[in-house]
Amino acid sequence: MVYEESGICFNSVNRVVLESRINENIRARSLPDYDAYYQYLKKDRESLKEFLDSVTTNLTKFFRNEAQFVSLKQTVIPEIVARKAKTGSRVLRIWSAGCSTGEEPYSIAITVRESEALRGSQVSIFASDISLKSLIAAKEGRYRKDKFEQIDKAIIDKYFDAMADEYIVRDELKKLITFDYHNLKHPSAIKNLDIIFCRNVIIYFDAESQKRTIDQFYDVLNAEGYLYLGHSESLFGMQTSFKFNKMDDSIVYTKGL
Repeated sequence: MVYEESGICFNSVNRVVLESRINENIRARSLPDYDAYYQYLKKDRESLKEFLDSVTTNLTKFFRNEAQFVSLKQTVIPEIVARKAKTGSRVLRIWSAGCSTGEEPYSIAITVRESEALRGSQVSIFASDISLKSLIAAKEGRYRKDKFEQIDKAIIDKYFDAMADEYIVRDELKKLITFDYHNLKHPSAIKNLDIIFCRNVIIYFDAESQKRTIDQFYDVLNAEGYLYLGHSESLFGMQTSFKFNKMDDSIVYTKGL
């Protein structure tokens, strides 16, 4: 059921996480056994969403794999802006697919704000996840201060409001981002994208689900659009039209014309 609904695979290494979550949910609902819980999930789509939420991994941090954000600011954004200028377009569309609790899309938003190349351009950032709990946290934009130990103090002061033990994202960043539920197992309604971030997500998929997801990204990207994957993820060995690019210390895939 988990695989059919989300594409997530549980192997001998991470199966213990799945078993633990199932047992917790069975006890919480006072159900007699696994089959009873399975039948319950089949009949109740909202409970199924909650179940998928409970078995997904939501580990993330601000500016994770910083080299990718450096290449985004110094190379990718200027290239897109220059190309769009030839057509008169000033709109940049970015998707953070599998955004977890929001650190990634907010990092993208800060990078966009700090980019001189985007002055006068309109930017839309779409952020999606299969975890409703994570999306709620992302929309709130409240983070413990210990998550900011590696971030420049000037950036924190510029884009966050300080509370006793946490920082809160300011509205100027929040208004750049649209958070919404999306299961990568299903087609995306988001089209005409210039950049997609999908990092540390497809690593949990089997080969078939990975290929389907990557093909979906290819379809919704504009010509010469960019795809960022996690540092441990690769399209090596996959039949895809994406092109491999090395930008300084960062790897990014591009869609050809």
